[in-house]
Amino acid sequence: MENKSQIIPDLVLLGLIEMEGFKYLYFVITLVIYVSILVLCLMIVAIIWNEPSLHEPMYSFICNLIVNGMFGSAAFYPKLMIDLLSGYTTISLGGCLVQAFCLQTYACVDIFTFTIIAYDRYLAVCFPLRYPTLMTNKKTLKYIAVAWGFVFIYQTVFVVWTSSLSLCGATINNVYCETMSLMKLSCGNSSLINILGSFMTILMVVSSLLVVVYCYIRTFVICLKISKEACQKAIHTLVTHLLAFSTFMAATLFVGFRYRLNIGGVSSNFHLVIAVTGLGVSTTLNPLIYGLRTEVLRKQIIKKIHMYLKLGKPD
Repeated sequence: MENKSQIIPDLVLLGLIEMEGFKYLYFVITLVIYVSILVLCLMIVAIIWNEPSLHEPMYSFICNLIVNGMFGSAAFYPKLMIDLLSGYTTISLGGCLVQAFCLQTYACVDIFTFTIIAYDRYLAVCFPLRYPTLMTNKKTLKYIAVAWGFVFIYQTVFVVWTSSLSLCGATINNVYCETMSLMKLSCGNSSLINILGSFMTILMVVSSLLVVVYCYIRTFVICLKISKEACQKAIHTLVTHLLAFSTFMAATLFVGFRYRLNIGGVSSNFHLVIAVTGLGVSTTLNPLIYGLRTEVLRKQIIKKIHMYLKLGKPD
């Protein structure tokens, strides 16, 4: 069978066509969100990097979440803004594969990082005396490196495999690319890659949920047995992590759910809202949640803002 993906010059992103009527409004909204989140992310990373007291596992994992969020945002927001201003509604196949790789890498790394955070909090609360040896900064970096390494290899293989599919269409019902969107355009037999991809996704999500649920249940049980002050502090931290994790999983599953819908009976606008809302929520809420609910980070952020405002005032 002729590989038709080689003769399709560009792929059309239908979501950009749907946004054409209010593209300047969407551009302003996207710009404000992206710049605000980027500034907040950079502040959090700088604070953790420059504050020696924050050089411990929990803040290293938070820093990894924030950096990964910036990586995911960079794969989505800048291109969207350029397309809105320029009026482009297409993307090359190569560009589509690169964007799919970046966004899917971001999602997988977040899942693994949230899982490691749950395990870290379980060790900190349930084994406080042994925690310094069970979770060292060296082990923290190893966990982060393994997560990134595994996801990078897996997504590289998956995206390269997807690139070999024969495409019989050129329209994607979205404003960004995913491998699932390309598989839906395939005119060849993509059942094997589809089954493998679904299996790996389900395995990753289910195993992560099981670890997180187990760790937090055990941690909450221990919290009820310790002093009231220590219990409140531990529960506040756990609630912050659970809020971030549940928001991310809900947004991610929300995006994935749209592929289970009957495309013929659901409007393109509805698909667009699901796709943009899901990715937008998952890439922007982590810095807000950790920046506002983590007391040390919140105080440092407020301190930095006051310092910048003071420097900006005329003498």
